[in-house]
Amino acid sequence: MKQLIACCGLDCESCEARIATINNDNNLREEVARKWRVMNNAPQITAETINCTGCRTEGVKFGYCNMCEIRSCATGKGFQTCGQCKEMDTCSTVGAILEHVPEAKSNLN
Repeated sequence: MKQLIACCGLDCESCEARIATINNDNNLREEVARKWRVMNNAPQITAETINCTGCRTEGVKFGYCNMCEIRSCATGKGFQTCGQCKEMDTCSTVGAILEHVPEAKSNLN
């Protein structure tokens, strides 16, 4: 499995926060912050908080990624991703991601 697949199956390689971080692109950070503030009803998301090198890689993590229940659960069970868990298909913790981002489930299988 690619190292840039997050615990939940999202592809960090295509994540705009990671791209902005890797390229040190402040304009993209602003754009992502605006979009994510609205999408998540989270006024605390600012361009300064858009920094991440990927869920399962060394380096800085987006603030919410550090608090992610999915990531905590997977790593707590000693898994790299939810794809290693027998309960993945019935799990309510990762369920919303798998329901709304079908490619995440493909990435985990």
